[in-house]
Amino acid sequence: MAVRVPPVLAIDGESLTVEEVVRVARAFEPVRLGQRAIPRIEASRAALLRIVKSGRPTYGVTTGLGQLENVSIPKADVLRLQVNLVRSHAVGVGDPLPEDAVRAAMLVRANALAKGYSGIRRELVELLLGILNRRVHPVVPSQGSLGASGDLAPLAHIALVMIGEGAAMDRGKRMDGGAALRAKGLKPLRLGPKEGLAVLNGTAVMGGMGCLLVADALQLLKDAEIAASMSLEALRGSPQPFDERLSRLKKQIGQHLVAGTMMKLLKDSEVIESHKGPHKVQDAYSLRCIPQVLGACYESIHYARQVVEIEINSATDNPLIVPGSEEVLSGGNFHGQSLAFALDFLALGLVVLGAIAERRVARLIDAHLSGLPPFLTEHSGLQSGMMLLQYTAAALVSENKVYAHPASADSIPTSANQEDHNSMGQGAALKARRVLENARRIVAIEYLCAAQGLEFLKPLRPGIGPRIAHRVIRRSIPKVTQDRPQADDIERIVGMMAARAIAGAVEEKVGHLA
Repeated sequence: MAVRVPPVLAIDGESLTVEEVVRVARAFEPVRLGQRAIPRIEASRAALLRIVKSGRPTYGVTTGLGQLENVSIPKADVLRLQVNLVRSHAVGVGDPLPEDAVRAAMLVRANALAKGYSGIRRELVELLLGILNRRVHPVVPSQGSLGASGDLAPLAHIALVMIGEGAAMDRGKRMDGGAALRAKGLKPLRLGPKEGLAVLNGTAVMGGMGCLLVADALQLLKDAEIAASMSLEALRGSPQPFDERLSRLKKQIGQHLVAGTMMKLLKDSEVIESHKGPHKVQDAYSLRCIPQVLGACYESIHYARQVVEIEINSATDNPLIVPGSEEVLSGGNFHGQSLAFALDFLALGLVVLGAIAERRVARLIDAHLSGLPPFLTEHSGLQSGMMLLQYTAAALVSENKVYAHPASADSIPTSANQEDHNSMGQGAALKARRVLENARRIVAIEYLCAAQGLEFLKPLRPGIGPRIAHRVIRRSIPKVTQDRPQADDIERIVGMMAARAIAGAVEEKVGHLA
């Protein structure tokens, strides 16, 4: 029997995608340095060495950093400066970032260095990739980055492990960074000129987290569409608002795609056929405006994707060295304003995605609006049924409204006012992650309530999408016939969503969802 050899991703600084970052971060796809990148890296390194030899003042190489940019560093201390930078910048606090976020950040940083404008040695990039491939997991506190001058603090904790210091995790065990490297056959790096600064000074942490957020948000959107179609069926809503002619008259791409997805999901519905004729003239907005609202969410996610993919293929440290010359470009490519805006916009889209899902949950449990038994139980009064699921959804929606405030609207000056405007992009990434987790649970609650609502319409069968989703859910979670704790049911659905169990089964039958 042939042994399957896993694919190896070659990075070149130019073509990294969101999907590739996710595969490396979560599926441990191996990575190597692409051949095209090597000559650029070596040319940039040679140029930097000529600059150092000439004695020209170069920021972060022969000078201090930030407000200390005018402090000259003697040649004898050029290497010591790089180690000092790494140690002094490792001031992160808070819970450690999850392993996938750290892996994503290391890959994105390696890709930026592979562009060949950072003046570093090839060995530095290869050590970063070796850490990824050997599954060494640096312990990186989540808080401390301002998103300008890059993600200095979190990247410093990665750099500490690269020089054999700091802390790392190996199979759940926390250990000294140097010991973790040696255990995997890797040697700590002795930093050369600019190399400490080159690792620290970039947008890799918020960029890597942005990749994971975009991927997860796109998946959540599919589940939101499926759950919405189940709610529409359970509430005996009309598919007329999804008519392609309406979308053509507005020309919003997201609306058009979501409307088409809803029609795919509702195909062959016996429920819709059963209530044709005299009926409500129009459904509530949470049903009628699914394409307009989820379509706008789709567009916020895809805008974030566009910005993230540009950023992860950019040179984002400072200064940058022009290969083949001795020209040094000092600027602000480390500033994460574009990422901060995009991740705040992504978070706002997910806030709205969760908010409209909660409104459908509220309709499902309200007998005055749904035509279903009160709180989706046949024994209301004695039993509360799914009453409290809406409470939890409402709490999560309310929390998300607080997180909807843009992190990028804020800035606090640092480094004695030399760095006087910061993007707060890492704050935007952390906030967007919390919003996504909340929105995922809100959609899970809608799945549970909509599945329960469909039970009361039997023997009528819903459309293909809701029918398959209902079947998948019922394999793990039985119909509620008497009151029981449902917290575990919510988390079970969340796990199914993360594993693509529901959306994957639906897409196998109806085709790709927007």
